[in-house]
Amino acid sequence: MAELEVALIGAGGIARAHLPAWVALGARVRLYAPDGQAPALAREFGATSVGSLPEAMAGAAVVDVCTPTDTHREIALAAVAAGAHVLCEKPLALGAAEAGEMADAAEAAGVRLYPGHVVRYFPAYARLRDLVAGGGLGRVAVARFTRTGRYPTWSGWFADLARSGGILTDQMIHDFDIARWLFGEVVRVHARHQGHLTTPAPDGAVATGTAVLTHASGTISQVVGVWGPPATPFRTTFHVSGTGGTVQHDSLAHLDLRITGAASGGPAAGIPGGDFGESPYLTQIRDFAEAFAGGPQPRVSGRDGVAAVRIAEAAAESAHSGRTVELAPQPATTVPTGGIDQ
Repeated sequence: MAELEVALIGAGGIARAHLPAWVALGARVRLYAPDGQAPALAREFGATSVGSLPEAMAGAAVVDVCTPTDTHREIALAAVAAGAHVLCEKPLALGAAEAGEMADAAEAAGVRLYPGHVVRYFPAYARLRDLVAGGGLGRVAVARFTRTGRYPTWSGWFADLARSGGILTDQMIHDFDIARWLFGEVVRVHARHQGHLTTPAPDGAVATGTAVLTHASGTISQVVGVWGPPATPFRTTFHVSGTGGTVQHDSLAHLDLRITGAASGGPAAGIPGGDFGESPYLTQIRDFAEAFAGGPQPRVSGRDGVAAVRIAEAAAESAHSGRTVELAPQPATTVPTGGIDQ
């Protein structure tokens, strides 16, 4: 792979996941963060700290946007205008119109825009995708995804709905994307959120969100998100049932998938998962880097990022109004698999 010049914007928690991946791939990284945290992070990983956004972007082949969500559009559009490819942390933007503008601009400029939907690169979810796409669960009727972790009080912008979109957009968008990746386009959303939904959020704050997604394929997905007290361990689960069996996963209990029913050939059979082997962030960024260098499309596209924001936006509208939100059919950008025929 040719050495890439990368401008990484931001020095928060997600930048600490992206930067070592770029370094491991041999990229030359210039790091800029408006909060002044870039020099320490750059020293830690052998990157170059610079003092402004234009200086970071000058000559960069790729701009990696790791800043608060409300800044994504401006930075990404500046990168596209400079002729750079863009990796933008999820969500692409707070609203589907802004996310669509970013995707349109990248396509018009002939550069690539990819959202950081890293959960597609976690082994359990990648294996679930293979299982569903391969028909191993038959026709899938219902799925449930949960995501739990501590309330991100370390940065005040997470609790500010105008900057992050709150738990529905910032956290649950991961599982909205996964549900759509597995079961196809979403045509109906009903959601609720409750708890501490304003800034500032003190330690001990709790927020929860729930959303029920109806897919055009007929599958129903339930997504549950929790931001809990500081001691809350990070945990993800899923439970997917179809005519051929059921698959379930709990990140705290085991890393493998546990399958029961006809798909496994008998009760309680399992697919070994083992350790991750390498960071899913490295797997993701390698996939993107190869695409940036002219290789094949990765497993997530800019349009997938737009679609995920569209679902999150509908969830936020539903939670605010208390009503179900209908989504107009969209041109298919991924192939629906494993759904119940209507």
